[in-house]
Amino acid sequence: MILDIYIIQDFSLWFYYFLGVAFNFTTNLLKRARDLHAPGIIVEVELLPETTREPKWGIEINRILLEHMREFEAKYDFKSILRCTPNDIREMVRPSFMRQGQLLENMLTTFQRCAEEGADILSIESTGGKELHDEALINCDMRKAIFALGVLGIRDMRFLWAHIVQIAQATGSIPGGDTACGFANTAMVLAEQGMIPKVFAAVDRVASVPRTLAAYEMGAVGPNKDCGYEGPYIKAIAGVPISMEGKTAACAHLSALGNIAACVCDCWSNESVQNIKLLSAHAPVVYTEQLIYDCRLMNQAAAEGHDYALKMRDWLAKSDDKFDPQAYVLRPDIVLEISKELVKERDAFMATKKAAVLAVDVIKRGIKNGDVMVPPREQKWLDIISAQLETIPNDEEEFWYEIKKEVDLTKWRPEEYGLK
Repeated sequence: MILDIYIIQDFSLWFYYFLGVAFNFTTNLLKRARDLHAPGIIVEVELLPETTREPKWGIEINRILLEHMREFEAKYDFKSILRCTPNDIREMVRPSFMRQGQLLENMLTTFQRCAEEGADILSIESTGGKELHDEALINCDMRKAIFALGVLGIRDMRFLWAHIVQIAQATGSIPGGDTACGFANTAMVLAEQGMIPKVFAAVDRVASVPRTLAAYEMGAVGPNKDCGYEGPYIKAIAGVPISMEGKTAACAHLSALGNIAACVCDCWSNESVQNIKLLSAHAPVVYTEQLIYDCRLMNQAAAEGHDYALKMRDWLAKSDDKFDPQAYVLRPDIVLEISKELVKERDAFMATKKAAVLAVDVIKRGIKNGDVMVPPREQKWLDIISAQLETIPNDEEEFWYEIKKEVDLTKWRPEEYGLK
């Protein structure tokens, strides 16, 4: 699970306050997990921008959490591991410097020192290409979304994950993986609020797959970040374990993917949760209990045999897949169908474009067969998206030459993505 506390005005006071609070709620959630006979848990701390910009703060948070987790294991023989997720602070300055500068150095220092302190898994929610993708979402412009994901995003992922994997290999940590949180999850939240079509968000989700996959091409081994709902595609293509979140992440955001997200998960998460007092206990403890009961049920289905595990998987899928195109594109058979086509592409840019094309095709087919509910007002968007995709050339350099005339180059730095 992820531990997250929101900032108060004086950050130096907040930092010391956080250390005391973190100690207490870590104790309580570990105790609850032990009392419920969980075999172990993964605790994730998503560092805030300030605790990455000042590496000593993020390092101290990780050190104290690890120290306490180890003490708890020694005393009670209860195992827990820590996923460290520094913040991608490069986007704090726009236009961003993605491959140079103090912000990048501080972020990598946080990774290095937290890993040296003993962080078990290293992850990040990287943002390369988000400068353009945000604009693409506002305008429902699939051309710009494909460029942001398939050109800028993939180039940045390869650059950043080369560094993270190197740090992990040198320290004995596990290079977990990344997520399209800043991209497809933003689309998902906007769609949930009725601000963009859900079909656009569904296509954007599938188009994010090659970008997230780039971390594994560079040496990441999983489990990926839980907020990467594209995880089933990553598992199908790369064969790595995945973390997922769904209904138990409603504390952080609403979605239409509550059950189907669990179909093929290896780790089940609750996303960020504030340390607020509920009637029963503080929220991190409550969500620990909910996750444990979810996992008990899934593990029991698996223990009953292969047929029962498949039945559980199918129930999770069928309870969601027909109600929303975003859920439909996560249906296991759809995931495998699209993944088999994506692996035929050696070029990641072309795989991104193909992913979007295939997503449109399967949603149209699902509507025709009555397998997925898409309102008429949204169905027309599938044709609009298709028309946009048809204008994208099959050559990355040609696409860059075309799209540079359409984008505001004062908002991002092409040279920071290796573009001239």
